[in-house]
Amino acid sequence: MAKFKAIRLIGIGDDGCLSLSSRAYNASIDCQILVGGERQLAFFPDHPARKIVIKKNLKQLASDIDEMSHEYNIGILASGDPLFFGIGTLLIKRIGIENIDIIPSPSSVQLAFAKIGKPWQDCRFLSVHGRPLDGFVNKVQSHRKVAVLTDQDRSPQQIARRLIDYKDEAWAFWVCENLGGVDEKVTHFDHTRALEIHPSFSPLNVLIMERPPSWQPRPGISFQSEEAFSKRMPRKGLITKSEVRLLTLAKLQIQQADVVWDIGAGSGSVAIEAAKCCPEGFVYAVECDPQGIPFCQENIFSHQVDNVHLLEDRAPECFEKLPDPDAIFVGGSKGSLQQIISKGMERLKPQGRLLVNAVTLDNVAEARQAFQQLGILPEMVMIQVSRGVPLAGKYLKYEALNPIHMFSVTKGES
Repeated sequence: MAKFKAIRLIGIGDDGCLSLSSRAYNASIDCQILVGGERQLAFFPDHPARKIVIKKNLKQLASDIDEMSHEYNIGILASGDPLFFGIGTLLIKRIGIENIDIIPSPSSVQLAFAKIGKPWQDCRFLSVHGRPLDGFVNKVQSHRKVAVLTDQDRSPQQIARRLIDYKDEAWAFWVCENLGGVDEKVTHFDHTRALEIHPSFSPLNVLIMERPPSWQPRPGISFQSEEAFSKRMPRKGLITKSEVRLLTLAKLQIQQADVVWDIGAGSGSVAIEAAKCCPEGFVYAVECDPQGIPFCQENIFSHQVDNVHLLEDRAPECFEKLPDPDAIFVGGSKGSLQQIISKGMERLKPQGRLLVNAVTLDNVAEARQAFQQLGILPEMVMIQVSRGVPLAGKYLKYEALNPIHMFSVTKGES
């Protein structure tokens, strides 16, 4: 057998040393230091090694392990597969894979699927362990089967409540507790509300979610009509028309984990469609009109995009509250278009995209002037859409929508 490296990252199950392969057990024998959580270290009461409990400062711990490994053999005990939402990624980044032996055990998710007898190659894996639930509902919208690592503060019941709030209830659930331990338990729920009212679970659990066979994922390119959104109804409604919205999203080139600003969100249609394009990111929808806020909030819930943060505030004054964006859409400005463009370009990340949609000739002139002052030549497009509408009898005619002037730029490297 090849000699082990000084640092050995050893996966261990909830049944302790019984879960270790002979290779994992042999790797632990000559360690002078064992590092792990209190639960993992308790599986080695008679081991003569010095024991270090993992606490919160993991980066410092990784540096300490690297330094100590010049003198000692170090065993790091981790739950299941250390590279599955575990400490392995951090250690490799800080120490290097060439200095670590990784010996995994089956992950908790692998054990959970074995218990319920379902394949898991088509599963979406999520962890809310120590992470907020923001964006969880949007992340699962394109998936039939999801496995979730939970914790005491983000329990299966809280996940069920969030799904109910965002009107996404058609799931079956399995809560798999203390997998591999003496008090292992698997509970099946055939509906979201049944899970919501369950009294309690062990903090050590895996939640498996599955949609019914009839379910279909939402399309890759969304093309929702205006009627799909709640909106104020002066004239034809304060909402970006679907054809314009589609081109807007294309020009913003939103990536999976982008941060997007929607300035002058109105009914929120662009923010909502943008959120579907960045399920791993977040959209910040800014609207200063208090009458529009309830409509925008209703649309966020009904379209199941919990990665949209709605701010009742005025731009550009609110920009200091927001994280730097990868993309900015300006659909409304309330007379502050030049300042929004200027400050938005300052905050935009390198290679980020800014798009202004102007309806009035005044805003067209103001946008042009703002970009000229910044020494930027934007790409300019005017889009004019006409829709067929019935006329008297069997006839049809085209009815023109307002033309939209689009100013788009990509920020260069600073």
